Amino acid sequence: MSELRFEQVGLGADAIDYLAAWDLQREVHAGVVDATRPPTVLLLEHPPVYTAGKRTEPHERPADPGGAAVIDVDRGGKITFHGPGQLVGYPIVRLPDHVKVVDYVRRVEEALIQACGELGVTTARVPGRSGVWLRADDQGPERKVAALGIRVSRGVTMHGFSLNCDVDLGWYDRFVPCGIADAGVTTLSQELGRRVTVPDVIPVVERHLARYLAWGAYVPTPDYDARPEPGRTPRITLVTPGR
Repeated sequence: MSELRFEQVGLGADAIDYLAAWDLQREVHAGVVDATRPPTVLLLEHPPVYTAGKRTEPHERPADPGGAAVIDVDRGGKITFHGPGQLVGYPIVRLPDHVKVVDYVRRVEEALIQACGELGVTTARVPGRSGVWLRADDQGPERKVAALGIRVSRGVTMHGFSLNCDVDLGWYDRFVPCGIADAGVTTLSQELGRRVTVPDVIPVVERHLARYLAWGAYVPTPDYDARPEPGRTPRITLVTPGR
């Protein structure tokens, strides 16, 4: 299997428009499907944008998006936000026969859990809710630092994750993040009490993604207590072959 390639395609002042990045994902996806490109992780930032997955309810959309676009997308899950100060990763990889879709999601989550831990923030999964979470403590309620939402077509993944580094959390006050109203959202900077930038985080995330997307055996981080996500889970869309 080809070695995983990382491509930084729009950071900081060069943040890439969501629709342009979506077109790029499709291009890379086609190349991975026909084996003319190696498995690739696109790493980037977006200008402020809300993306609504297939399970998004009307009341979960921002009544006032603050000038940001609201775009309906073909991944699973509900609505989320992307913007400056948030590392967005789109792994476009072919799943080996022994790796099921949920296994893949858990590997991406584990890579982010390990990256957060290396940076000094303890996180884990919350069964029933996708993403990477912090426990409730004296700093706040249970809160999400990384979100996931993927699509699999012809055995190759699209979409991916977002990890909040120093994003402006005010954007999250305008909607119900991921349809979950009983928990919070945070950033690495807020948890550590110092600024943690996207460039600071990229090499750490790359190292852990490379490990877990090499498809070897691993011991997962113990989960926090299960909490059902409103509606159904996981945030995954399966597409029949040839579509």
